[in-house]
Amino acid sequence: MENFYRYFKRDISWLSFNYRVLLEAEDDTLPIYERIRFLSIYSSNLEEFYEIRVAEHRGVIMKKNLSEESDPEAEKVLAAITQEVNRQQREYYRIFSEKILPDLNKHNIYLYQDSIPEEFHKIYIQNFFNEEVFPFLAPVMIQAGDIRTFIRDRRLYLVVRMVKKKNIDKNDSPEYHYALMKIPHAKVPRFINLPSHNGRFYIMFIDDIIRANLSSIFPGYQIDSCYSIKISRDADIYLDDEKVPDIAESIRQKVNKRKVGDLSRFMYDQAMPDDFLAFICNAFGIEKDDLVVGGRYLNLQDLSKLPNPSGQSLEQQIPVPMRVPFLDEMKSVMKAIRKRDILLHFPYQSFDYLLRFIMEAAFDPKVKAIKITQYRVAENSAVINALISAAQNGKKVTVFVELKARFDEENNLYTAERMKQAGIRIIYSIPGLKVHAKVALILRNEEENGNKGKNYAYLSTGNFNEKTAKIYSDMALLTKNPDIIADIQKVFTTLEGHPTDGLFKHLLVARFNMVSELQRMIQQEIEHVRQGRKGRIILKMNGLHDQKMINALYHASENGVEIDLIVRGICCLVPNQPYSQNIKVTRIVDLFLEHARVWYFYNDGKKDLYLTSADWMRRNLNRRIETAFPILDQTIKKRIIHILDLQLKDNVKACFIDEELHNNFKRDNNPVKTRSQLAIYDYLKSEEI
Repeated sequence: MENFYRYFKRDISWLSFNYRVLLEAEDDTLPIYERIRFLSIYSSNLEEFYEIRVAEHRGVIMKKNLSEESDPEAEKVLAAITQEVNRQQREYYRIFSEKILPDLNKHNIYLYQDSIPEEFHKIYIQNFFNEEVFPFLAPVMIQAGDIRTFIRDRRLYLVVRMVKKKNIDKNDSPEYHYALMKIPHAKVPRFINLPSHNGRFYIMFIDDIIRANLSSIFPGYQIDSCYSIKISRDADIYLDDEKVPDIAESIRQKVNKRKVGDLSRFMYDQAMPDDFLAFICNAFGIEKDDLVVGGRYLNLQDLSKLPNPSGQSLEQQIPVPMRVPFLDEMKSVMKAIRKRDILLHFPYQSFDYLLRFIMEAAFDPKVKAIKITQYRVAENSAVINALISAAQNGKKVTVFVELKARFDEENNLYTAERMKQAGIRIIYSIPGLKVHAKVALILRNEEENGNKGKNYAYLSTGNFNEKTAKIYSDMALLTKNPDIIADIQKVFTTLEGHPTDGLFKHLLVARFNMVSELQRMIQQEIEHVRQGRKGRIILKMNGLHDQKMINALYHASENGVEIDLIVRGICCLVPNQPYSQNIKVTRIVDLFLEHARVWYFYNDGKKDLYLTSADWMRRNLNRRIETAFPILDQTIKKRIIHILDLQLKDNVKACFIDEELHNNFKRDNNPVKTRSQLAIYDYLKSEEI
């Protein structure tokens, strides 16, 4: 039977999410530097998108071209991506020039938008250029047909067109000469504070400081024009690790080659004349399909470093992470866990409690072993330092290190070597899989009612990373539940390469029982509706792509199950269709990055609730080791459900996604405005937890 269901294209859906990020920059209720931060995030997101997703599509097309076959689907997707990105780029520069710059001016902050500075700054700029910039410039003349200068990815370049002064007066057409010049980003900041004047603060792009001094860089030439360019390269690591004898060394070599990957985007100032652009494309072998329009200033992820001369009043004030009274009163985290399960919600609550948990284990004489997974950790991580302390104190510490965590490979390699030197047992990536589960296990010799071996577990939706824990919204459970701990021990047994029966009592584990249990719980809601009872599902995640799971949700909707999806990023499920009339898709973008994954099934009032590291992407459900863990404590369950309700009530930062992938802000007649992230903070603060 033919499938008549419709699905959004994965990458077009992601672009819809990134556009929602861009919309935060237009929200004039936010402090100006918060809006600028979202411009930076948008640019950074797009950079990675081209390095990974667009590069993958280009790779498919190139392989097909080599075999003289066409791939119309990949070409069609790539064309749709280019069209949408170009549309968003125009919006980006409109917001930047028409919204951000005037609002900065209102606060007496002036970001120069012209290479010709005011008279009172000219001498300062010239001196700064001569002393701080000129020594690091290395312009290269461009000759079509000559050996090509290699253009680094993620670097900003200026291309200059000029005419020899001695040829200017000739009547024939000017003979243009071209030069390429990299902005010395490692030597000078992108933004330069100029002397204030009449109570006004002035900031200048380093690009424009260089532009203002081009004549001293190219004596003997008259400058015709100068424009910014940048490229993105394929940054994905393609590793057939089934055949790799030393995965660490192979990853190390692949990371070193990342900087010379194939071109995936050539971005240029849209003001560049066509003949200038044509020359550059010819000189560097740029194809038409590689072109993405930009503005005068590229690499605007650098906006996160824009100086703020006016202080905190122009920035978003981040709520201070709360203390948890119960944990503070108990002094010992393990003693507190013996009393009850504990839920931590970052960044609303302090990440310090995880560090205390590990440090307590490191110095507890009854603790014999610690096992933990590592996907992304902070540089100079306090978590890693605590594990090293544990090993130095004689504990058996085992760390599973996922080397294939994209863009964290080098840090993970370095961290793993550090831990090895401290005596920690390191287990590297499983061939063909990524380990994305976030779990830790503390094994302790402890007697209670005659039973030995009281153990403790930490399970989370997010990484063991104290830096991201300040901006990512995640939940974590501390428990001594013996059945959950037995399941975690089976997970570690699997990671250690030993056979396991794969039978889990409480945990849902990808590649074992996760998909089958999810399908069972969805079908269970359908059966309840058929029997005249309520069917209700709430799913919060970062991405929804797996068609089998989408089909299961479509089928549930057709059978009357009410479904709310809170999906931050990719969502390939199409709402407002005959088969999805009972499904609403909500997207929330705000102060913190929504990162927690929560699965709620009403189950005839029993309310089954899981926290998890897994999104419903094909890779998560089929090519990763993920865990979902049940919330069994009724008080904690009630708290999480209340938080889900607050997010569904959000009528400030929430958007409904429609059948055209538009972000439609949820505006209702409720006089009470609910901004869920602030409401969650207030709720947790009011609770005596």
